[in-house]
Amino acid sequence: MAMETSAESPVPVRTVLQAVSGWIGKLGRIWVEGQITDLNARGGTVYLTLRDPVANMSVRVVGPRAVFEAAGLVPSGGTTPHTPRNGPVVTDGARVVVHAKPDFWINRGTFSLSVLEVRPVGVGELLARLERLKRVLAAEGLFRPERKRPLPFLPGRIGLICGRDSDAEHDVLENARRRWPAVAFRVENTAVQGSYAVGEVMEALRTLDADPEIEVIIIARGGGAMEDLLPFSDEALVRAVAAARTPVVSAIGHEQDGPILDLVADVRASTPTDAAKKAVPDVREQLELVRQLRDRGRRCLAGGVERELAWLRSVRSRPALADPVREVERQSEQVMALRDRARRCLSGALDRAGDELSHTRARLVALSPAATLERGYAIVQREDAAVVRESAAVKDGERLRVRLAEGRLDVAVTGRDGA
Repeated sequence: MAMETSAESPVPVRTVLQAVSGWIGKLGRIWVEGQITDLNARGGTVYLTLRDPVANMSVRVVGPRAVFEAAGLVPSGGTTPHTPRNGPVVTDGARVVVHAKPDFWINRGTFSLSVLEVRPVGVGELLARLERLKRVLAAEGLFRPERKRPLPFLPGRIGLICGRDSDAEHDVLENARRRWPAVAFRVENTAVQGSYAVGEVMEALRTLDADPEIEVIIIARGGGAMEDLLPFSDEALVRAVAAARTPVVSAIGHEQDGPILDLVADVRASTPTDAAKKAVPDVREQLELVRQLRDRGRRCLAGGVERELAWLRSVRSRPALADPVREVERQSEQVMALRDRARRCLSGALDRAGDELSHTRARLVALSPAATLERGYAIVQREDAAVVRESAAVKDGERLRVRLAEGRLDVAVTGRDGA
């Protein structure tokens, strides 16, 4: 319920602080997870800061020494952290889950958590959480191969996120410049382990991704324990890499290390040295490739020219081009021979046709009525030109025509002598 105040009727500080204490008290007992920083035991009380691993936020935690001794975070009678049984090495950055009651100290106006129970987050639980996170991200499709973007052949400028003066930085820069001396880098040094790593790496990623000159971003870190590499499996960092517009190369740890960042990055490199090899081409290899391609092109061109020259030589050696006049004469001889042959064929055909015509004419002459008349025969016809073949066919006194070889006679029938 909002407090009603005004400039004319303000409330005293104690009233405000008492109201805040009442609101905070309504939270009850809660479980909180975070990373330990500034762990300190003084007398029977332990003080520490519990920091959010993603956001730049923290809260003060206070609790009885016995609670932390039961969790193995503080040795009995000691003042420094140690290695608990069945748990990870407890140092700044170690993760714990605390059961606490929110408290607001009215006298100082400060907020803290009063610890009731502390549970270190063991390696097995961390691995189980990572596996659950992997399944969630895989279901969202962040690991799909089709999301991976190819690296440019020769990036103009490469962004490098790594620890300050680290071996990873030296390996990437040295191997990249050895492969291509003119390569340019923009290096962003960040924490690569501990409570500040995630926030600093994400900020460096945003800075490099916003730079239009950066064509590839390499996130590099040397090997280490699984707890040291946890920042590179943080969900917020993994999602930031997936959302980046610039291709990202993950080079975290060694070959056996497998942070989730390796799965979402566009290219995974087994080591920082391998990242330099994948991001930058080797100038010697490229020069050798150019030489090989140039030699191959020269051989192809020389082979093509030689084939064309051989074809020209074969064409020039043909008779038509070697002695053009001889070819004309040969063709002329063929034309003359064909002409003579055609002439002989035509002459023979005409002779045969003339002989056949003579024979046909002789047969026609032999069979014609005129030839019969020439031999002394005559043809008797009626006036209507019908041929009289027998004497019985005419009557006495009928007028007839007698056709002779030379001329004709008009006669009248005066008698008949039938057979």
